[in-house]
Amino acid sequence: MESQFTSSFWHYYIIAIVACSFIFIWWLLLSQHFQSPPREQKVETTGHSWDGIEEYNNRMPRWWFWMFVATIFAGMGYLALYPGLGDFKGIGFNGKPWSSVGQYQDEMQVAEKETGALYAKYKNMSIQDVAKDPAAMEIGKNLFGTYCIQCHGSDAKGSRGFPNLVDTDWIYGGTPEKIHETIAKGRVGNMVAWGPILGEEGVKDTAHFVMSLSGREKFDEARAARGKELFTANCVACHGDKGQGTIGMAPNLTDNTWLWGGREKDIIATITGGRHNQMPAWDGFLSEEKLHLLTAFVWGSSHSQGKALPTDTAPALDCQVSVPACAPTPKGSAPKVAVPASFSRSAWL
Repeated sequence: MESQFTSSFWHYYIIAIVACSFIFIWWLLLSQHFQSPPREQKVETTGHSWDGIEEYNNRMPRWWFWMFVATIFAGMGYLALYPGLGDFKGIGFNGKPWSSVGQYQDEMQVAEKETGALYAKYKNMSIQDVAKDPAAMEIGKNLFGTYCIQCHGSDAKGSRGFPNLVDTDWIYGGTPEKIHETIAKGRVGNMVAWGPILGEEGVKDTAHFVMSLSGREKFDEARAARGKELFTANCVACHGDKGQGTIGMAPNLTDNTWLWGGREKDIIATITGGRHNQMPAWDGFLSEEKLHLLTAFVWGSSHSQGKALPTDTAPALDCQVSVPACAPTPKGSAPKVAVPASFSRSAWL
């Protein structure tokens, strides 16, 4: 039997403490019960007085005494059936020691048997076909409401730091296979902090260029022109030469979808301090049938026509600018700030 203690001493130490506690409780209960005066004898007072009121030294009521006895036996029975005496796992039930993990697994097996037939109906159907089934989508909605709304919201539109699942903007891909992969394996997204590399002014220049990529009206054209060269030198490896992003690597900067906010101060904060996002892996916690239905619900919620979209596999370029953000960089712009040789992009992608 594997011990949960670093030394067997603690196993016996706990048993000794529990055993001595039971012995003391029995002694205290019986000593007080039998040392009380007989019922036919005149009862004396305890000698205590509160505002002229004295307390009789009556014996404990019989029902109270037997209630204590029953409580002690209940405690002894619990320690015999369940863990509590050091490494002793308890007798358990049906010859199997009890544990919270074991009880959870048993309950899950019962639940899987009850719902298995229902989920199995959709297991061999394609995601597209499942998404067309109203009953399946209702089940997927219930699963989403149980496991996903804490981050993505009840309407699946997300919030600050948590992506919208009903639009057509995907970082890791919007195909059924990629959505299933995201749910099952989770995702970890990192963006490096560029503040120490670009400096305060360089960050502001780059932020204004990023603002120009999405067609913003209010941005500094001079800063955007200088920021374009910084972007070209340091950001295109992930975000693409036009800021269109890269599936599986970096978000599209030319649309108006922002995970951490698209205001100037938000973009500056993102570039300066970087970002880190993580989605947990649900594989192993949820059955394959549930993952299949969740995938169908997410895919169906973002594909109202029931057809694949171009943005499922490649970001849509929506470069609407009034300054040369998408045009060639004018000569004589700000000096290029390159990433140090010791800095590896692959370490944070």
